[in-house]
Amino acid sequence: MKISCQEASNICNKSQYKEASFWDIVKLRIHLLYCKTCKQYSKKNSELTSMCDRAGLTMLTKDEKERMKRDLEEKL
Repeated sequence: MKISCQEASNICNKSQYKEASFWDIVKLRIHLLYCKTCKQYSKKNSELTSMCDRAGLTMLTKDEKERMKRDLEEKL
């Protein structure tokens, strides 16, 4: 049940985007009980996500990313 800090950061990142499973979140919360560094990372990550949400930032769609990539390749 014990996870590494690397795995904890991966789960933390997944949970910010609602991609972490229930058990991943349970493992992360247990890890955060005894790891102050990861707890601070998780807190900062949550704050950053919250600020992005309040700012109304959105991600590009897959099509928009492909179009941007093609445009950049053409200009180079």
